[in-house]
Amino acid sequence: MTIVPIGLPHFLVLSAVLLVLGIFTMLTRRNAIAVLMGIELILNAANINFVAFTRYGGINLGGQVVAIFVIVIAACEAAVALAIVLNLYRRQGSVNVREAHKLRG
Repeated sequence: MTIVPIGLPHFLVLSAVLLVLGIFTMLTRRNAIAVLMGIELILNAANINFVAFTRYGGINLGGQVVAIFVIVIAACEAAVALAIVLNLYRRQGSVNVREAHKLRG
């Protein structure tokens, strides 16, 4: 049995799969929570790319710093988005994204 070492291509494939799943989730779901989960998948795909290129590209830690920055931004985005979703639910009784345009006026 041969053990294949995990390299940069493996991380890039994983990141691409997460990106495609995130985009698919964002485009096909009507529930606002599911759309937010799709956004989080896309951000995690970017984080995997940053860390993988830092690991296999040399000693530069810029990718890991950017990944931590993206995690902080994602946490802030989740807090604001959940506040919007709660407001949507309180006013409409549903978290359907298609009905969010009724909040305008």
